[in-house]
Amino acid sequence: MATETQAGGGRTWAADVLSSLVVFMVALPLCIGIAQACGLPPMTGIVTGIVGGILVGALSGSPLQVSGPAAGLIVLVIQFLDDAQGTGRDRAGAVVLLGVTIFLAGLIQIGAGVLRVGQWFRAVSPAVVEGMLAGIGLTIFAKQFHDMVDDQAPKEVLQALVTIPQAIWKAVDPPAGVGPNHQEAAIIGVLTILVLATWKSVAPKRLRIIPAAVIGVLLAVLVNEFGRPVFEGLGMRIGPAVDDHGGIGVERVEIKANVLESFRLIAWPGWEVFGLSLIWKGAITFALIASAESLLCATAVDTMHQGPRTRYDRELVAQGVGNAVCGAIGALPMTGVIVRSSANVDAGAKTRLSTILHGLWLLLFVALLPGVLSRIPAAALAAILVYTGWKLLNVPRIARMWRESKSEALIYVATAAAIVLTDLLTGVVVGIVLSAAKLLYIFSHLRVIREDEPAAGRVHLTLEGAATFIRLPVLAEALDALPRGQQVYIHLDHVVLVDHAVLDLLTAFQKQYEGGGGRVAIDWDRLRGRLGAAQAPSGSLPVLRPRDEVKK
Repeated sequence: MATETQAGGGRTWAADVLSSLVVFMVALPLCIGIAQACGLPPMTGIVTGIVGGILVGALSGSPLQVSGPAAGLIVLVIQFLDDAQGTGRDRAGAVVLLGVTIFLAGLIQIGAGVLRVGQWFRAVSPAVVEGMLAGIGLTIFAKQFHDMVDDQAPKEVLQALVTIPQAIWKAVDPPAGVGPNHQEAAIIGVLTILVLATWKSVAPKRLRIIPAAVIGVLLAVLVNEFGRPVFEGLGMRIGPAVDDHGGIGVERVEIKANVLESFRLIAWPGWEVFGLSLIWKGAITFALIASAESLLCATAVDTMHQGPRTRYDRELVAQGVGNAVCGAIGALPMTGVIVRSSANVDAGAKTRLSTILHGLWLLLFVALLPGVLSRIPAAALAAILVYTGWKLLNVPRIARMWRESKSEALIYVATAAAIVLTDLLTGVVVGIVLSAAKLLYIFSHLRVIREDEPAAGRVHLTLEGAATFIRLPVLAEALDALPRGQQVYIHLDHVVLVDHAVLDLLTAFQKQYEGGGGRVAIDWDRLRGRLGAAQAPSGSLPVLRPRDEVKK
């Protein structure tokens, strides 16, 4: 820590200031867009970004990780608010319950960090993590695509996916009576996505430091403010201006003028709410998902730089403090966010000062220039999330995983499908159960392949899989069936696990078989090299040559 403080306060402060500005530009539109995607005021997302920058940045165990509202938690927030309203509460009451739940989730994270279980949150199969991100991405894509064309998204994710062609058609040829702004919103959305996809490759090298999201939003603002003559010249039906400043009628962001109002404690809901299972299920879900996402993000950030490594328990406590504060003031939940963190590292950040300053810039910008944010078209923010959802889906990754391991690919697809069809927690549980089932299959699966060479008096026995006590009867039966007085070669090249029960069986078989006049060759040296020296017996035993050489 002393080294980091010295560097941050001395040689590297200029690099941290520059990188903090880049992260600020990345974070601002995402904070607003994620809040709007959750159906909450934009300030709830901005406040989470401020807390994630200033408070969590100061406490973080991963100095270069940037925390704030994450696209991955949109699904959880929307689902919780719907469930809370299903208990008979109005929207305001549901938001209060959300705050209580996020506060409790933060306490759970703090407790987990104090108990030093941070590393355990990383013990999740990559297929489950990738499937979780894909399910979240698909959900965000389906919902935000409708918002991007100024259409009402269906509540169910599957229905939102199925009706995407209808939303596209409304943008291409708006039918009578559906409102005039679908085409304009769609044009703004498509332009924003084009900028996001191409900015790094087409922009002059000196301008590439400016985040693509910032350029996309600026272009959207210009089109929305000054595009009316162009659209009218193309014969489009332009909606009425949204205010005295003109514009093309596309919905814009609404920002409170007084940012300090957003830092007030939520109304006390009464002790009775702690008896709701909804609260505790939500708190556990938020804590688990947010912790896993944050710590996996921290691991990824560690691979991007040569600075201090992540202290996982400290990071978990910092995330918990941030979520407890955000819950208490009614803001969105937070995690470590890979988009902002990678932008921080790429921009040259050296210490946590960059993360802290980006939170300060968010606070100052909203406090001093709220009117600027109110010019941003909502369609542009939806487009940013559509692009984010597509990147989370990561179609090329599915193809690569299928080539590498079909079972892992199936777990990936099952996890994502379960999230889309049910909810995030159920989907993750499905993925974990499938991963455990695969592990159990691997540990209980053993193939024993026998190949006889009568003319040479040799028998080859090849073991494939996990040689554990579970499959001991199968192996014992194969050994008992071997003809006596032969040269027996037991090949262990494809064995992934051997336990003591199998080692004892092979050792006893070798002694017994050779006592009857036969010969047994087991490559203990190769087994010791592949599986560890602790298990394999030692001593002067026959050396097993490769099978092709034996046959010669």
